[in-house]
Amino acid sequence: MNRMKLGEILSVKHGWAFKGEYFAEDGERSILTPGNFFEKGGFKPNNGKERYYTGVYPKEYLCHKGDLIVAMTQQAEGLLGSTALVPENDKYLHNQRIGLITCDEKRLNKLFAYYLFMTKSVREQLERSSSGTKVKHTSPEKIYDVEVEIPDVISQQKIANLLWSVDEKIANNKAINDNLEQQAKLIYDYWFTQFDFPDENGKPYCSSGGKMVWNEQLKRNIPENWNVVPLLKLVNWESNSQPPKSEFVYEPKEGYVRFIQNRDYDSDTHITYIPRTKNLSIVDRFDILMDKYGDAGAVRYGIEGAFNVALGKICVHNPNYREYIRSFLGSDGIYKFLHNSCMASTRASLSEANLAILNVVVPDEKIILDYENFLHKIRVSILKNKDETVELINLRDWLLPMLMNGQATIAD
Repeated sequence: MNRMKLGEILSVKHGWAFKGEYFAEDGERSILTPGNFFEKGGFKPNNGKERYYTGVYPKEYLCHKGDLIVAMTQQAEGLLGSTALVPENDKYLHNQRIGLITCDEKRLNKLFAYYLFMTKSVREQLERSSSGTKVKHTSPEKIYDVEVEIPDVISQQKIANLLWSVDEKIANNKAINDNLEQQAKLIYDYWFTQFDFPDENGKPYCSSGGKMVWNEQLKRNIPENWNVVPLLKLVNWESNSQPPKSEFVYEPKEGYVRFIQNRDYDSDTHITYIPRTKNLSIVDRFDILMDKYGDAGAVRYGIEGAFNVALGKICVHNPNYREYIRSFLGSDGIYKFLHNSCMASTRASLSEANLAILNVVVPDEKIILDYENFLHKIRVSILKNKDETVELINLRDWLLPMLMNGQATIAD
């Protein structure tokens, strides 16, 4: 292992100060921000929250696929020093709060450097040297002063390749799950928006001439013998109590239960547990939750435990309707309606009153059961992939410091 300062083996370039008057909600070039980094490291798409740029800019600030970038402003706790690899060519613009890292390739492998910035030692040194009170900043000079111990470049390549193979499997699982979620949406749309569910001959009902009748409530045709009822005839809304923060613990403990918060569906960095009491409502991994605040109306599932006050539980009276109700609430039109219907208040808050406005088509029992069975298999696959992903993340997080500090080596 060789001890040195980062300034001996890499350089960091500041981004450009893009002008606010040319920011736009859509376009071809998206401006990189600290929001494009996961806290532990890795590129995070700003889906739906991108800032595009329509003005002229120096072409040297257009990123290339594989560029190594570092967050130099701590927009969120733990973000300072997080690195990412740019995923696409000619799409992302390098702004002034982001550093572009160039490695001395004879002494520092770029992929190894990506993982090196994830180590506790590097992050702590950047934290200690950072400036600012509320929002912390670092600079190329402060990055250069960070001391590291690294192996020779051939060993760096082996370590980086091993860690990257784990990350590729994690990314593959996430891509499979994204695809499964999209399949679930398409099936719902096909069966219950276009009404082309399989008829008794296995043909698409509406397209094959299935009888449709006008429904005055929905102002559209629906299949014959299907009904329309208020959503609250099929479900009820349930809230939970919020224990004081003094009761929170951050490791599993007997007599305690996982405390589910909105952010837990995006990150596992703030896992919390609270005492299990009779008053708490507990959900399993297949139960339906919805965001009351923030992304109000977003449908959640996949974590077992007690949910906090920012979430509400959708209790489906007939378990055979669970996947149908989940898909109904998660459909684009219903999400937008629920989200917008509670935005008028100072703090957007979803409640049972918002659900009371909704009417839902009730298919016949056979279609409901077929859909439930089909979609349940998709949910099981998604959760299985998520479990494997958690195991892979834990493996990577265990391997990374062991390999980086020389406690573990990779045989030829």
